[in-house]
Formats: sequence, structure tokens, C-alpha cells
Amino acid sequence: PAPLRLLPEFDNLLLSHADRSRVVPPELKGRSWQGNQAYPTFLVDGFLAGVWRPEGDTLTVEPFGTLGKRQREELLREAERMLTVLHGGSPSSYDIRFGTVVNRPS
Repeated sequence: PAPLRLLPEFDNLLLSHADRSRVVPPELKGRSWQGNQAYPTFLVDGFLAGVWRPEGDTLTVEPFGTLGKRQREELLREAERMLTVLHGGSPSSYDIRFGTVVNRPS
């Protein structure tokens, strides 16, 4: 099984293939974009499973479906690693939220 991964917006995996069905299930086609702005996404078992957004010390994740306990725990660990990378070390306080990701222009 492929590890759960948080991908940045405009990641090569989602952009470089004419046939994205190897990664994006048909029912999720178009869920990782709004207009011509891409969301950061995450993969579960190698397939698109949701989007995420960092805002300060908070990282919000929006799964497109139900995650199992193992997948949810793996997503939390990966989100913690991402916050550590984004803050140049272990942040003193951070929050990982499950919710709706709203795309805001940069």
C-alpha cells in the first residue's frame, strides 16, 4: 500500500498525466480545482482522497469520503509533519482541523 501523502497545489503527479484516472477516481474529477486555482491535495493508498489548506499554525483537511481509523491517524501524523516543515521545526502550538477547505486567493 502507498503511504498517505499531502501534496502541494499544482503538484506534478496531478498535472503531468493526460490520463489522471490512475490517481483520481472518476467521481472525484474536478474536486481538486476551483476555476484555474488548484488546491493542495492528499492521497490515501495512492488515490486522491481530499484537500488541505495551511493557515498560520492551523492545517485544515477536507476528506472527500469517510476515512478509516488507521487512515485518519496517518493523516494526522502527516499533517503534523507538514506543520513542522512549514514552521521550520516543531511549532509550539498548532491545530489540525477536519472541515471544509475554502480556497482564498493569495
